[in-house]
Amino acid sequence: MDLRQITPEFAVAPQITPEDVPTLAALGFRTIINNRPDEEIEDALDSDAMAVAAEAAGLAYHHLPYYPGQLTPDLVEAFESVMQDVDGPVLAYCRSGTRSSHLWALMQAGRMALPDILRAAQAAGYDHTALVPLLESRAETR
Repeated sequence: MDLRQITPEFAVAPQITPEDVPTLAALGFRTIINNRPDEEIEDALDSDAMAVAAEAAGLAYHHLPYYPGQLTPDLVEAFESVMQDVDGPVLAYCRSGTRSSHLWALMQAGRMALPDILRAAQAAGYDHTALVPLLESRAETR
């Protein structure tokens, strides 16, 4: 597993497996958010398989598929809603962790200073400079 801590309560990762879930529970994670669409992966890693693994490990599980190129306001709002209602620490994952980190950054827009969002993402290995106009726009509407 390649866990990338963005804040003390939120990390992202590239694709995880059902076998990784007990380790995540042992590391203290309480919630998993799967941002990977089932169409991208084999059945052994699909949302149903991951939900079963999370339940067996005592973790909350949410599937919010983020299709490449389809970063919608509804998806950001759904992610934000889930994040407000779950216990942390939270791990969100997708193919590389990038899409999950995008959702976190957009959730922070208007709450956290833009340089701090960019710095946190960069420290985790994600360059969000291309998101700056979207982050600024979202911050203005809050």
